[in-house]
Amino acid sequence: MSSSGPRPGTSYQDLRALFVNCTLKRSPEPSHTQGLADRAIGIMRRQGVAVEVIRAVDHDIATGVWPDMAQHGWHLDEWPAIFQKVLAADILVVCTPIWLGEKSSVCTRVIERLYGNSSLLNTAGQYAYYGRVGGCLVTGNEDGVKHCAMNILYSLQHLGYIIPPQADAGWVGEAGPGPSYLDPGSGGPENDFTNRNTTFATWNLLHLARMVKDAGGIPAHGNQRSEWDAGCRFDFENPEHR
Repeated sequence: MSSSGPRPGTSYQDLRALFVNCTLKRSPEPSHTQGLADRAIGIMRRQGVAVEVIRAVDHDIATGVWPDMAQHGWHLDEWPAIFQKVLAADILVVCTPIWLGEKSSVCTRVIERLYGNSSLLNTAGQYAYYGRVGGCLVTGNEDGVKHCAMNILYSLQHLGYIIPPQADAGWVGEAGPGPSYLDPGSGGPENDFTNRNTTFATWNLLHLARMVKDAGGIPAHGNQRSEWDAGCRFDFENPEHR
């Protein structure tokens, strides 16, 4: 069946996307979470988007909520270099497996480190993540996709990311021990529900990132931390400053 395609003249080739895979498995061990992420990555790359993938567990990401934990007693912290890739991306997709119904411990650490940078400001005086869109992908062989997505997407929007409609997708097998996404006979890669949601989420991320980038980000009025600290109240009643 043919598709109407994007709006005539729409191009995504100037967009950058970063997928952070929060699997517990170090490279080169196969990751089921990466298997699902590859579906979304394929769509983006076919549209000319520059996509980078980071497997967080392969890096020494220190525990904490300071921008650089090497300045707070840790011998090594690779997060500052990863954060530069986060800032360079128009789209951030956080990908996680499910363990005990929750996002992985690695994912929690990544969210915490994102949080540690959230007080930084952009050139307009807004919080650093403004003007970027976020989504998530979740895999497992137990319940918890919506719970994990709820937590991750709330966290991203709280930090300043814009969340498009239906910005999550996931796959879980039959409840209890059983095959994971890429295991033979799992049915994961062929699951129409998952494939549909993954496709919709990917395109919604692309569309919103395009709209936000073309608009020059979120308008810088009423949300500038630098101006608030200087006394401006943006129509919030304040008799001392108008």
